[in-house]
Amino acid sequence: MVPAALALCCQSAVAAPKAAEIVRHKIPGSDFPIALAVTVPPTATLHFVSGQVPAIVDSSAAPDSIAAFGDTRTQSETVLKKIKEILQGMKLDMPDVIKMTVYLVGDPAKGGKADTRGFMEAYTQHFGGSQTSLPARAVVQVAALSNPGWLVEIEVLAAKK
Repeated sequence: MVPAALALCCQSAVAAPKAAEIVRHKIPGSDFPIALAVTVPPTATLHFVSGQVPAIVDSSAAPDSIAAFGDTRTQSETVLKKIKEILQGMKLDMPDVIKMTVYLVGDPAKGGKADTRGFMEAYTQHFGGSQTSLPARAVVQVAALSNPGWLVEIEVLAAKK
């Protein structure tokens, strides 16, 4: 005869509830393409991707110039492409990104202000529209990055069950 406690233990192991999912909380009343928050269950694996910087788009320009890397939109596009390639190398993709931190340098062509519009034009190519896998995100303007030609650096945190 099996004790009741042991029987209950074995039954719960067999009939275990489905593992919790990654939950992305929408911003109430908004269609802005970021999550208000993201809840990650303990069953998910977290992947921290170091900050990525722009690729050179004009090799004839000085390697420490904005001309070498392009405007904020162009730089954002090349950074997001790098991130996508890194994630794919880890068997992940952009919808697995749960948190993004974006560092923008003020663009001299924009009076020293960060070109958030240029960044958003690149960002919404990967996150936005009808996509439901939006990351929580912060965008900050910084005084400078380590190369004077860089206007953008992005780091991400991805999660997958």
